[in-house]
Parts: sequence; C-alpha cells; structure tokens
Amino acid sequence: MSQQGHRYLMESDEESVRLDLKTDTDAVEKQALWAGIEPGMRVADLGCGAGKTTFVLNNLVGPAGSVVGIDMSQQRLDYAGSHYSHAGIEYICKDIRGPLNDLGMFDFVWVRFVLEYYRRESFDIVKNISKILKPGGILCLIDLDCNCLRHFGLSERLEKYLIEIMKIMENKYNFDPYVGIKLYSFLYDLGYQDIAVDVTPHTLIYGELKETDNFNWTKKVEMAAKASGCRFQDYEDGYEGFFKEFTDFFADFRRFTYTPLISGRGLKSFSK
Repeated sequence: MSQQGHRYLMESDEESVRLDLKTDTDAVEKQALWAGIEPGMRVADLGCGAGKTTFVLNNLVGPAGSVVGIDMSQQRLDYAGSHYSHAGIEYICKDIRGPLNDLGMFDFVWVRFVLEYYRRESFDIVKNISKILKPGGILCLIDLDCNCLRHFGLSERLEKYLIEIMKIMENKYNFDPYVGIKLYSFLYDLGYQDIAVDVTPHTLIYGELKETDNFNWTKKVEMAAKASGCRFQDYEDGYEGFFKEFTDFFADFRRFTYTPLISGRGLKSFSK
C-alpha cells in the first residue's frame, strides 16, 4: 500500500504470502458470526489484503449475499483474484481515506488489522467508512493491543530495542501498536448502538514453535527493524546480531509470547 503519501510498513514481495499464511479461517468465521454477519448481506471487507478473509466472509453470506474486498495494493488484489475469486466477490483498488460513495451501501462493514497502520487518521477513517454503512447495519472493527510487545524471556537489551523499534514505528511510520484499546471509543463517539466488545488472545505462543508463527513473526521483526533505522549499537554485529538474538529467543521453547485481540461491533444509528 503506497498511495497518497501512505507507506505500508510491511510492504515486501512476500507480504501477500505472509498475510495468507497467518490468516486463521476458523478465527475469522468465529469473529464474523460474533459480530452478526448473516446470509444475504452485502459486505465490505476494507483492507482485504490477500483475500483469504474476503473468501471466508463470502462463504458466510452465501449465494444470496456478496462481498466487496477493498485494498490500496493492486499487487495484493491480484493475489486475491488468483487465489480467492468467487462469483459473489468483487475486488476493488481504493484508498479508504478517500471518498467511498461509489461503492454503494452495505449491510456489514468489516475492518480487521487495518487501523493499526493509520495511527493519526484511524478515527477519521472509521468516520469515513461509516458513510457506506446502511442505517441499522453492522460495523465490526478488529485490531491488536500492545502489538509485538508482549514477550517473556527477553534479554534486557532485546526488550529495549523492541520497544525502541515500535516507538519509531509510531512516529516515523504512523503505526499504532495500541489501536485495539481505542476501538470501543470510536464506535461510541460516532453514535453506534448495541456496542459489544470481545477480548481474546490473537497470538499465544509457548513451547514448540509452529512454522507459520515463525515465518510471520520473524518477517514482522525483520521488516520493522530494518525500516526503523536503528543502529543496534549494543550488538557487535549491529542489526545482524539483534536479529539473531531475536530468532534464538523465539526458537526457545521457554519463550512466552501473546498479543491481545480486541473486537468491537456496533449498529449504525438510524438517526445518523
């Protein structure tokens, strides 16, 4: 995603694959059903990425429903079209910060792992996307809290640099590791009704490391560390020394890592 001054932090040739591998279809289905998705709905999947989630949502609305997957990256949409196409799915390249009225109106709007990349604009984005939701329709916001920061077993210097990297991500790349805790207030301030919130572990890693978790986490840390510009002066080998210590830590069965996932959903007021 790199349009109109926005640089997607995780951009790489492997990003579509990373998004695909890390998406748990059972978790997506459970979250969408909790939020209130039903057969026959017209759904907008904003920030659809590699399309795997879009495909799950389409299965839930069935042949009487439809899903529009929207993303800023044409590369990601090309991947989605080749891996997750279906008669009920349409993929559109669009910036969710801009006008969306040409998309029509939706019964259900889904925003998962998107707002974390827009620290300064996140509330304005939610306000903007609310315009394409029908009165009485459902808005579901899902994101992380303390992203990449909750580990036990880190050395003092490794913990110091992970915190420093995330602070740089906030200031330099507009990334928000704490956006999950803000989702309820977004819905409340915009007048949504029947708001519900759920908190579950998104990441829960201990003992033997799964290959998908290893790929996802090492890629996230690699991309963020390189983008940060940190010199890693506490390491003789600089970045290489830091990254080796992290991968050694992550491969250790004693390591404990978790990230809270916060979901919020509300019904759009008929008076809005």
